Amino acid sequence: MTDPETVSRLSAAAIGRALHAGEVCPVALAEAALAKVEGGAVPHAFIAMTRGRALAQAAAAKARIAAGRPASALDGVPVAIKDLIDLEGTVTTAASDLLRDAPPAGADAPLAAALDRAGMVFIGKTNLTEFAFSGLGLNPHYGTPHNPHDTTTPRVPGGSSSGSAVAVAAGIVPCAIGSDTGGSVRVPSAFNGLTGYKSSEGRIDKGGVAPLSVTLDTIGPLARSVEDCVLLDMAMRGAVVSSVQRRDAGELRVFVPETVVLDDLDNAVGANFERSVEALTRAGATVERGPCTIFAEIGALTAQHGGLSSAEAYTTYREYLEGPEAARMDQRVVARMMVGKEMSARDVLIVQQARARLKAELAALLNGRLMLMPTTPNTAPEIAPLEADVELFHRINLRGLRNTLMGNFLDMPGVAMPNGSDANGMPTSILLSGNAGTDEEVLGFAYAVERVLAQS
Repeated sequence: MTDPETVSRLSAAAIGRALHAGEVCPVALAEAALAKVEGGAVPHAFIAMTRGRALAQAAAAKARIAAGRPASALDGVPVAIKDLIDLEGTVTTAASDLLRDAPPAGADAPLAAALDRAGMVFIGKTNLTEFAFSGLGLNPHYGTPHNPHDTTTPRVPGGSSSGSAVAVAAGIVPCAIGSDTGGSVRVPSAFNGLTGYKSSEGRIDKGGVAPLSVTLDTIGPLARSVEDCVLLDMAMRGAVVSSVQRRDAGELRVFVPETVVLDDLDNAVGANFERSVEALTRAGATVERGPCTIFAEIGALTAQHGGLSSAEAYTTYREYLEGPEAARMDQRVVARMMVGKEMSARDVLIVQQARARLKAELAALLNGRLMLMPTTPNTAPEIAPLEADVELFHRINLRGLRNTLMGNFLDMPGVAMPNGSDANGMPTSILLSGNAGTDEEVLGFAYAVERVLAQS
């Protein structure tokens, strides 16, 4: 048998293969993950552990594998679940002090029930920005998990799926589930050197998931490979087969937008992006560059009328925001939600109508191509200055979300993949995206991009 610690550093897909080959025991793997968390290996990454359920799931997986009837390619593989997602018998806190003592969920969210049917082992529920409204991952109620890529200077984990990213990057679990409303899967994946997949709206059931923006919320995995993301997408949808086809770089046609998303990049982010583009070109990909006025219009539209996420978050949490409970919330989150209060019905309608028009314009612009850009313009910043200066916090938060927000507004599925690091060893990332509903194409070509990046 292989040591569980050695296996735990593999991808979810590779762990599944090792489990099914009898090279490691799912119960031993689950116990090792639980022991790391309970021993303090990742402070603040988890809000709650699900030890009893994890061990029961692992034992069931062990029996199925021994009988030669694994439930899926991920049967017995550990996974962490963002604490926006209902798990039966556990409190869904959304990382808010207001929900710390809420009643436990009466049933699994549909996506969690699907993961359970696929045989995955739920290690625990992960931390996040309160109500999932920030791209940095700071949390005053449950603590802020530190980015494991810098062991001397505390840096942000990225948000809002902060604990999910850190749990994977630190080697606790090979994969975790997050949500993405403005970048909350892709940004923490970028900051932690992971592969993160944002799905198209409606692809993965959001039932039993605490909302931030009912329009923009999407679900996605944070993992160690594109293959992991494909398998987790299947598992969360309850699919037994996938229509994703591994594509070759020579078939790839991408558009690099030169408007907004390439502005004000950290030196390493810009250099690594250009190196990645050159590598793809050498591998046979067709890369075209040009302006994307759609992105400039989104920025102007938001500045003038506000954002859908703020309007919908204010509507959802108005009772808290207008009552004494607001004093118990993260005031940085309150400030962003209260922007929605100032939006008129006219503002919301203008934004909604413009969104439909711009999605159609994007489809015409891409014309069968995919889009390539840096996932974030920066690498993970230090925590201390952000905690000390609220204005700086908001400025850096919006900067980090700038590129990914475009994908949510335009309903673009996207895969963020690591493509290097900066002088401090902090990861950089590249984002491959497509028009709404092109998830299979994006994932298929993400395999090709991943292969090229690994060889460059």
